[in-house]
Amino acid sequence: MTNENNKALLKVDGLVKHFPITRGIFRREVGSVNAVDGISFEIQEGETLGLVGESGCGKSTAGRVILQLIPATAGNVFFKGRDLTSLDKEELRKQRQQMQMIFQDPQDSLNPRMTVGSIISEPILEHKNLQTKERRELVEQLLISVGMNPKFTNRYPHEFSGGQRQRIGIARALALSPDFIICDEPIAALDVSIQAQVINLLEDLQEKYGLTYLFISHDLSMIRHIANRVAVMYLGRIVELASSRDLYFAPLHPYTQALLSAVPMHDPKMERKRKRTILVGDVPSPADPPSGCNFSTRCPRAEDRCFKDSPEWREVSQGHQVACHLV
Repeated sequence: MTNENNKALLKVDGLVKHFPITRGIFRREVGSVNAVDGISFEIQEGETLGLVGESGCGKSTAGRVILQLIPATAGNVFFKGRDLTSLDKEELRKQRQQMQMIFQDPQDSLNPRMTVGSIISEPILEHKNLQTKERRELVEQLLISVGMNPKFTNRYPHEFSGGQRQRIGIARALALSPDFIICDEPIAALDVSIQAQVINLLEDLQEKYGLTYLFISHDLSMIRHIANRVAVMYLGRIVELASSRDLYFAPLHPYTQALLSAVPMHDPKMERKRKRTILVGDVPSPADPPSGCNFSTRCPRAEDRCFKDSPEWREVSQGHQVACHLV
């Protein structure tokens, strides 16, 4: 999972997604929900970038906008040098062969009326011209690659456990041999015992096929295990981006420090000694974000300028970027 090519596969530049708030018979727009508010980052070939944050901070929306499953309000997404936001429907359909998504809840993302074979072969039918026998062999090979019995092709999703259904979702994502996969909290709906199996499977597949991942999660301990670099998101904005080691051992943003202080430690003595950062209050509404720094209303170290001026996104050391007045 190391980045050997040092070449950006994906570049996100000032990505914005606002959902309009409408009222009345004529659906007059009276405001907007700032789900994603100007995020920028790059993902190198063969690496895993973790995207973490509290529920409702815009992580999943960002993933869907990157793949153009929902259109962006502003900004650009460059995949292999092509701006996805400028492509028409047919060009985007062809481009999607190289970009896939693994969804959070396999029970919701798999059609209960379709067999496993039909679910996995659906993208193959759409994008590849294969004979029935070739298609069936490919589906069976995909099931084997995710650790499942190839004879399960005629079964339905409800006949499998949550972990097995997620493996089917992974097989479907691999069907077109993509280069880039967005993993949208793929283990959140699974038992702890199954989570490690799915993570190990994703790592094995990455090494085997040279995949690049954007791994979305709120589980910081799991992100530490799988990600090369980690971006921390709060209320639609990325507040810190660094290598996994730098972020976990030397976090700079107060929000990152608070998140990491909530992650349990394996050593009971260290757990008793360390200082916890307790955040007061709830996350502000993305329909009415605070002025200045988005985190100012909950930051234990906030100063006057934090409530007035939005912090500049800057690099404080090699590969370590942060948006905070106090750093």
